[in-house]
Amino acid sequence: MISIDALTVEFSGQTLFKDISFVVNENDKIALMGKNGAGKSTLMKIIAGLQKATKGGVSAPKDTVIAYLPQHLMAEDDSTVFEEAAKAFSSIFAMRDEIDDLNKQLETRTDYESDAYMKIIERVSDLSEKFYAIEEVNYEAEVEKALLGLGFEREDFTQPTSEFSGGWRMRIELAKILLQKPDLILMDEPTNHLDIDSIQWLENFLTNHSKAVIVISHDRAFVDAITNRTIEVTMGRIYDYKVNYSHYLELRKERRAQQMKAYEEQQKFIADTEQFIERFKGTYSKTLQVQSRVRMLEKLERIEVDEVDTSALNLKFPPAPHSGKYPVRALDMGKSYGDHLVFKEANVVIEKGQKVAFVGKNGAGKSTMIKAIMQEIDFDGTLEIGHGVKVGYFAQNQASLLDGEETIFHTIDSVAEGDIRKQINNILGAFMFGGEDTQKKVKVLSGGEKTRLAMIKLLLEPVNLLILDEPTNHLDLKTKDILKEALLKFDGTLILVSHDRDFLSGLAEKVFEFGNQRVVEHFEGIDDFLARKKMENLREIEK
Repeated sequence: MISIDALTVEFSGQTLFKDISFVVNENDKIALMGKNGAGKSTLMKIIAGLQKATKGGVSAPKDTVIAYLPQHLMAEDDSTVFEEAAKAFSSIFAMRDEIDDLNKQLETRTDYESDAYMKIIERVSDLSEKFYAIEEVNYEAEVEKALLGLGFEREDFTQPTSEFSGGWRMRIELAKILLQKPDLILMDEPTNHLDIDSIQWLENFLTNHSKAVIVISHDRAFVDAITNRTIEVTMGRIYDYKVNYSHYLELRKERRAQQMKAYEEQQKFIADTEQFIERFKGTYSKTLQVQSRVRMLEKLERIEVDEVDTSALNLKFPPAPHSGKYPVRALDMGKSYGDHLVFKEANVVIEKGQKVAFVGKNGAGKSTMIKAIMQEIDFDGTLEIGHGVKVGYFAQNQASLLDGEETIFHTIDSVAEGDIRKQINNILGAFMFGGEDTQKKVKVLSGGEKTRLAMIKLLLEPVNLLILDEPTNHLDLKTKDILKEALLKFDGTLILVSHDRDFLSGLAEKVFEFGNQRVVEHFEGIDDFLARKKMENLREIEK
């Protein structure tokens, strides 16, 4: 049992949260929810021991193991994939080596009566009790099972970690965490870098083989599949629901409706009381009643309604400049990297104003096709970009390309041109960067806030072909819905790479399916596409 006791966190005079307490029990699977910037990642880092609270603390029984998977990794590059994952067992191997070393000392020493000799015996006895209590494990087999489950091939095991992208390094870190069998696993957006097979493997592992879990994730299906409790961080306090995410949304709606009713009744009572005071404040016969009501208003505990995250994020893309009838046309197109064929004989036609989705397993060619459209790689066959096409591109790593030393305001001011520069504060406000926030440095922002900032940069430039590669990674559910609304109103051409069915539903009118070295065109939306394939979600199509 891990106890979070009266935590208060203050940043430069502002309170992020105050006096929050809860207990994490052995098999709790907790979704940590709240809008971007509410303090979810900070709370998680405090539980992980990486950050200190202003007041309060975290207590846990001795030998409790807490493992933390951050949003962004700082990995070292001195090992192979297998060696790095096997570091999960380094404490056990160190214990075994120390027992061997101490036993050797006992064999050679002759000072049997000395305090030093007795201390060695006590240490060996203590370590041996712990070591032999650990059930017999074939460590190499465990490492192999975890790495294969997370999508690695056996030939990857001997490759240096430096040869792998950030997403694959995240999987190695995830394997290390899962292999430690911790008492509590903390995960900040774990599915952002995983394909569908790996997400399903992780869901199964967390549900059936792990102890307590706290997860921050925008992936509704993932959160619903693994959690049995939801803790919402809002306005400096928490609400704790013993239900999964979907059920929590219903209960939160009821809670806010009750709060609103109580708030409105109290506001009416305050208005009536103030009216009475104003009316009779000079009347001698009513002096005592007036004074009594003034005191009552002073002591009255005001009801606050929890913020519904309506932060006026009313996005609007600039009007799309005129372009030719076919912004993208590919004919018998193919791409190989050495002997590895990504796809061949691909025919892709995207008409002006169409909104299309690229779906398929990681590595099937979605990002390769985008790189070809962006003219970043060579390919076989023909690919034509239409007359007057201006491309806006949002890559998965867009947020990490921002300059951490710049302020939020300067990041946008440096790309804004003309009259739009007078509107920068309004635009930032629409994206929930209000007031003093605009002077924060980019490096202190959460993953979701950086993604929003990168999205603003894209919005300032009028384009007629918008390419978004996993735009919802690191976006909270509310911001995701608002972005979707803006894209529905966008009057240019849209290419979306996403594995998020909720996001694509009603947005994409045509689907290009990447897989088995082919690109297949489907003239239907994502829901009809999945229904025809008798599939529930995009996780199944990505197998």
